[in-house]
Order: sequence, then structure tokens, then C-alpha cells
Amino acid sequence: MSTSAPDNVSLLTFPVEFPIKVMGRTQPDFAQTMLQIVQSGAPDFDPGSIEMRSSREGRYLSLTFTIRARSREQLDALYHALSEHPMVSMVL
Repeated sequence: MSTSAPDNVSLLTFPVEFPIKVMGRTQPDFAQTMLQIVQSGAPDFDPGSIEMRSSREGRYLSLTFTIRARSREQLDALYHALSEHPMVSMVL
């Protein structure tokens, strides 16, 4: 007996506040470019709420965007857009 949810069922109840962490090498315009992608998928995102952390040696930057997710499709599209960008190393 399987305890996992079917593919078309979400374990989240929407709308929901949902954090998305984006990591990439520290470079000019990384934060601004990621913000543009997030705002294209979540137009009501507040840029003042971005959390930024540099790696110990400053080579990588981690950005956390907490969005008001309205659907699983919205989250999937946003993860895809961020993951496909060449500046991005990882999306969690």
C-alpha cells in the first residue's frame, strides 16, 4: 500500500506562503535577474522581503524569495524558469 499522494494531488493548501531559495555564483546583476524572474511568476512579490546570504568565501550568493503561491502550476513554472537560467546553480 502506497502512502504517497497521486501526481495530480498537492500536499499544500493554496494560497500559501512558500519560500524558494536560489543559489548561484556571486556576480553582477544576479539578485536583480532572479528578482525579475520571480516577479514574472509572482507579480505580487515584495522585493523588500528578499533574504540574501553570501557563502563564507563570498563565491556564492543565496537568495530566498517567500512568495504567496496560488497554485502548484505557478510553483512548478517558477521553479522551471529559475532552474533553467544559466546564472543559477541550484533552486530549493
